[in-house]
Amino acid sequence: MAKAYWISAYRAIHKPDALAAYAELAGPALRAAGGKFLARGMPAATKEGGVNQRLVLIEFPSVEAAQAAYKSEGYKKALEALGDDAVERDIRIIEGAE
Repeated sequence: MAKAYWISAYRAIHKPDALAAYAELAGPALRAAGGKFLARGMPAATKEGGVNQRLVLIEFPSVEAAQAAYKSEGYKKALEALGDDAVERDIRIIEGAE
């Protein structure tokens, strides 16, 4: 079974305090669901029209595990702490090549 990767790309952060509250809950919830944080923060470089935006990359054992993490009670609590208008972002879950 191929690993999966959860990529969060932040276009804007409107409420840093809400993002911090979210991170305190999301980190433990995602790790408990099998997630391993590989990278987070601002890019060291952007190329070919890339956007200089905060990114988070998390590895999961499978797509199913990543999907389950998103639906978990712990992550739902993190989303509640984040609220509706604290950030503009998209989250993508992609299966690994191997």
